[in-house]
Amino acid sequence: MGFEDKIAVVTGGSRGIGRAIALELGSQGACVVVNYNRAADAAEEVGKAIQEAGGQSAVFQADVSDFSQCEALIKFAIQHFGDLHILVNNAGITRDGLIMTMKEADWDAVIDTNLKSTFACSKVAVRHMMRKRYGRIINITSVAGLIGNAGQTNYSASKAGQIGFTKALAREVAPRKVTVNAVAAGVFETEIWEGVPDDIRESLAGLVPLGRSGDPAELAKVVAFIASDDAAYITGHVLTVDGGISMH
Repeated sequence: MGFEDKIAVVTGGSRGIGRAIALELGSQGACVVVNYNRAADAAEEVGKAIQEAGGQSAVFQADVSDFSQCEALIKFAIQHFGDLHILVNNAGITRDGLIMTMKEADWDAVIDTNLKSTFACSKVAVRHMMRKRYGRIINITSVAGLIGNAGQTNYSASKAGQIGFTKALAREVAPRKVTVNAVAAGVFETEIWEGVPDDIRESLAGLVPLGRSGDPAELAKVVAFIASDDAAYITGHVLTVDGGISMH
């Protein structure tokens, strides 16, 4: 699954799952654009780690909840490395709370960062990929979009939206050899998981049949497979990587 001739963009690539994905693609030879919004030092560390492992990287700041900044991110990747083959829409936030007390701003922030960014980055990337007749778009969604989480109506809605978006876009771009898939993550040891209220964490952890949380590196290897040429006949698919939690 070597990616020596591939250019990848990973949104939210400075931490957690995004960091693991960027490192995995870079370790397999991809030129990786590591996107971040606020964690500049962490993003630079990821880029440096990719280069020390023999890969190529670039770090680019963009708030992907803003369409114009998504456009700048994708254009940077194409101009800097000369092409774009893989887009991983990973950026995501939570603003948890019961709907009775949820602020409109918290709803908007989650929808814009998690779902609107998927639309915006994909819209710009697809133009290039369709001309090239090659592309891999991988949306990092969540089992929350499949089974829902109490106290996370905004997050669950954004992740369910990514799933619907994945299937619709896959149908649109399939004739041009561009695949679009989603990976629905379960319980993983990341900063975003640490921010989930303790009662929700305990409740979800108790539902995992494999009895443990996941390592982001495990999910990153799945993403690498979907991004590879070996997965050329897979599109419009949602692959759960969740220790079996969505079987409930």
